[in-house]
Amino acid sequence: RWNAVRKAHLKTQPLCLACGTHRNLEAHHVQPFHLYPERELDPGNLITLCQPCHLLWGHLGDWKAWNPVVFLDVALYASKRKLRPYDREDTLGAGCIFRP
Repeated sequence: RWNAVRKAHLKTQPLCLACGTHRNLEAHHVQPFHLYPERELDPGNLITLCQPCHLLWGHLGDWKAWNPVVFLDVALYASKRKLRPYDREDTLGAGCIFRP
């Protein structure tokens, strides 16, 4: 059953929610099923992350740990990625609150 749930999840969420890639995707359990076995096949307990983001955001850099606020962390990171400046002019935009 896990393979069917995983496949369905990745079909509806086909990009890493942290970095936006479509490569090497994994369906990460937000609440680990070894602690919450009733949530193993719950689509609401899954988030799509690529392999590097899975370790970084899903497990905070340690496969033995888990991140109970992974959705929040990933959303914050993704929003920062969209707004990142590449040169000085990017920081002077109309929406920027910091002005020299």
